[in-house]
Amino acid sequence: MGTIGSGKSFISKLFNCPVFNADKEVNNIYKNNKDCFIKLKKKIPKFIKSFPIRKSELKNAISADSKNLKLISLIVHPIVRSNLRNFLQKKKNSKMIVLDIPLLVENKLYVKGDVLIFIKASKSKIIDRIKKRRNFDKKIINKLKTNQTALSKKMKLANYIVDNNSPPNIMKNKIKKLRKRILDERSSTWYRNNRLISKRWA
Repeated sequence: MGTIGSGKSFISKLFNCPVFNADKEVNNIYKNNKDCFIKLKKKIPKFIKSFPIRKSELKNAISADSKNLKLISLIVHPIVRSNLRNFLQKKKNSKMIVLDIPLLVENKLYVKGDVLIFIKASKSKIIDRIKKRRNFDKKIINKLKTNQTALSKKMKLANYIVDNNSPPNIMKNKIKKLRKRILDERSSTWYRNNRLISKRWA
């Protein structure tokens, strides 16, 4: 969990285990899922022109009418959920699986016993990271100010809060230790009986 630009995907990779990246999954759906294209074309024909689906067309649809976001979500999210179930089934024997999903909490994609990790970073770091993206949009930075309440609620839900302001080599070592701590706690008798982990700073 964490705001855009906090480094969720970067941190996810450092756990050295299977990662389900929702953003990449959605991109693959737009590129390869023709059934999704047909459904979107039917719902918002004015904007969806050809396959593969272009993100610019979806942005235009949402800009024209915010209600289109819900229409798009109702079509895309069930496909993502289905792919997630398949992913979890394939990786069920892994010691650890990371779900890199921006709307994990909002869409209730976690269950009791999952370890929730919140990635935080300074505002300056976040803005620098966002500006380096190809699809940089100033509106995203403005939204950060109005997003703090929702983020504070997520922080309260988190089992661990990771401060991602350090250089990559330091973060790699920090996540290596956190991974070991999580696996050790999950293997403990107390954890197996209670299925809970106390909040702490990593």
